[in-house]
Amino acid sequence: MLSRWSGSFQIAAVYVGTVVGAGFATGKEILEFFTQYGFYGFIGVLIAGYMFIFTGTKMMLLSSRAGAATYEDFNRYLFGKKIAPIVNVIFLLMLLGVTSVMISGAGAVFEEQLGASKNTGIVITIILASIVLILGIKGLFAVNSFVVPVMIFFSLMLCFFAIKGGGFVDSFLKLPEENLNWKMFLSPFAYIAFNLGLSQAVLVPVAHEIGDEQTIRNGGILGGIFLTTILLSGHCALISLPDASIYEIPTAELIKNGAANFYWIFILVVYGEIFTSLIGNIFGLQRQISRTFTHIPNIVIVLSIFFITYIVGRIEYGRLLGFLYPSFGYISMLFLFLVWKKKLKEDI
Repeated sequence: MLSRWSGSFQIAAVYVGTVVGAGFATGKEILEFFTQYGFYGFIGVLIAGYMFIFTGTKMMLLSSRAGAATYEDFNRYLFGKKIAPIVNVIFLLMLLGVTSVMISGAGAVFEEQLGASKNTGIVITIILASIVLILGIKGLFAVNSFVVPVMIFFSLMLCFFAIKGGGFVDSFLKLPEENLNWKMFLSPFAYIAFNLGLSQAVLVPVAHEIGDEQTIRNGGILGGIFLTTILLSGHCALISLPDASIYEIPTAELIKNGAANFYWIFILVVYGEIFTSLIGNIFGLQRQISRTFTHIPNIVIVLSIFFITYIVGRIEYGRLLGFLYPSFGYISMLFLFLVWKKKLKEDI
């Protein structure tokens, strides 16, 4: 029983670490999808939380029952043999693009906050990530099991300081100036679709390796609860910040206003969230590529991915991402619908 719950916590930690990126730590992501809509944003958080708990868990159970070892296998199961190759190419490009952004972001943390060069930060990050990935799924579990509790503590701490500042209830109940529109309605679904679409690259092989359905179910539900807690506490903190939308890093303003002594925890969390997302994406890519090129050692594949994403991260690819992001958004919404539509033999 203890080992089963230990495995469940490890799945939950990987789930959280994969979904939570730098956008969570900076607050920008929560603000864009939820907080800008006031009380309606709170409702959106509850919808997203419910889907993180149940749809995320269902995705892992479906992939396990389908015998999917990689996201390519799972997409073939969902979309069929004809459409899946197109979907998988888009997923591959998106994972490479997002990984490039994560590497660039890790370098920026070193440059802007520690006074080191960006390249130094990138090299250190690649070395650390390579060590973790050499250890395989055990390394992924170990890093996320350490970083995720820090993330949860940080989000709850920010929420506490924001509520303590006063005026919370009025800010919480405030409605947006504009009337209800389609963006408010679609926001939680778009957010979930994007995050679950990307996270399948990690969660599918993790579910495949764990195998035990009860462990997967418990881990998915626990991870979903953790994600809901982080989302809710982040939303409650940000609604207390006047004109939050004008800041590039809203949480940094919250730190300055109420918790300046915890600034270095903030830097650790930002880097930790970038790092966990980075190793998760590389893990998923490596598992997929190694299935095709079985004769190439894993470390060579990992270093090749790092090299490609490092190069991509240094060149102009705004037009490419400008095309891919909308395409990925539509594919992700379809992905979410297909996961929701598929039936398990029993309720989760």
